[in-house]
Formats: sequence, C-alpha cells, structure tokens
Amino acid sequence: MVSTGLPRHLFVTGTDTGVGKTTVTEHLIQQLVAQGLKVVGMKPVASGCEWLAGRWQNEDVMRLTAASNVQAPPELVNPYCFQPAIAPHLAAIAAGVDIRLDVIQSAFTELAAMSDVVIVEGAGGLLVPLNATHSIADLVQALQLPALLVVGMRLGCINHALLTAQLLQQRQIPCCGWVANQIDSHMAMQDENLQTLTDWLQQPPLLHLPYQGNPA
Repeated sequence: MVSTGLPRHLFVTGTDTGVGKTTVTEHLIQQLVAQGLKVVGMKPVASGCEWLAGRWQNEDVMRLTAASNVQAPPELVNPYCFQPAIAPHLAAIAAGVDIRLDVIQSAFTELAAMSDVVIVEGAGGLLVPLNATHSIADLVQALQLPALLVVGMRLGCINHALLTAQLLQQRQIPCCGWVANQIDSHMAMQDENLQTLTDWLQQPPLLHLPYQGNPA
C-alpha cells in the first residue's frame, strides 16, 4: 500500500469519456512522485493521436509521461496508439490491428518491475470494446487491478456512476474508491448531487477536484 491508502497499482476508469480520467491520473502520479515514490502512468490503448518525433503520440499519454518519474519505453506505456479519435476497437479494425490483452499484460508486468507504483488509465467507460470479445472491464480483470472510479460531475452522473459501480460489483472488480471531478461549472445543485453519490456509493469521494476550465 502507498501512503495515500491506495493500492500499490490501480486502474483508473470512468463513467464515460471526457470525465477527466487523465486529469485524475496525472494528479495521483504527481502526488505520489512528491512522496518520493517511483511512479509511472500507463495508457494501454489510446485513439486520437498525431505524428510526432517519428511515431504516433497521444496527448493524454504525453501528459502521463511528463508527470511520471520513471522513464519507460513508449511501447510499454502505450502499447496501442491509433490516429483517429474514435472507439478503440473501430480504430484497431481500421488499422488492421488486433488489441490483445496478453500484450498489455506483458507491458504492465515490465512497468511494475521498474517502479513502485503503476497507475493504468482506461479508455472511455468499462464496457468500451477493445476487440470482438473483450472490453475495458475484461482488461481490468486480466491485470488483476482494483479500480478507481472517476465521476464527471454533470447532469446524468448519478445514473452513470451507479451503473458503473454495479458492473464493478458484478465483475467482482474491487473498487478502491471514487473521485468527483467537477467538469460542469454550471451544474445545478452540485452539493446535493455529491451527497446523493456519497449516500448511494456508500462512501465519500477520495478526492473532489474543482472545475479546471475547458481543457481545449
């Protein structure tokens, strides 16, 4: 266990795409690095990339790499990187690539061997397909990691959060907590929504990030 009370390694998932998984992962990496730990962020699958320095690179991956204090090969940090900003399985099909869980598992094992903490960031929500038979949830199970749930605080977040929590329970994936990320500065009844989530998830958020502004 790290001093934050979080597991040594964990998987950051979210209620949807655009809820701030990268922001939360980046924040966690920075906090753990400040404690003197060797930390590396991993994003197994990324779509929406541009050609830089002779290879496809994703902005989220670059943010995680910049926050990490373990310099790991790009192919371990981000085994699958696709140019179009579309669903990962569709991007993989277009590229003629099969996203394999064993490839990601191998990369994770190597990262874990060179660091104290590996924080893995998912893509979209838990049921985003990776290939014809596997989803992000299957990847979490394959890596045998507990999940940290990022809830983007906006209208509709209660339903999305409770459905995601229910799926984690059904899949018997341990949930080490949740983060409230304020992505809508104009959300009505913010405090009341936060309390409702606290009551229904049966725990307060580990972290409540204020509105960060438009990432664009």
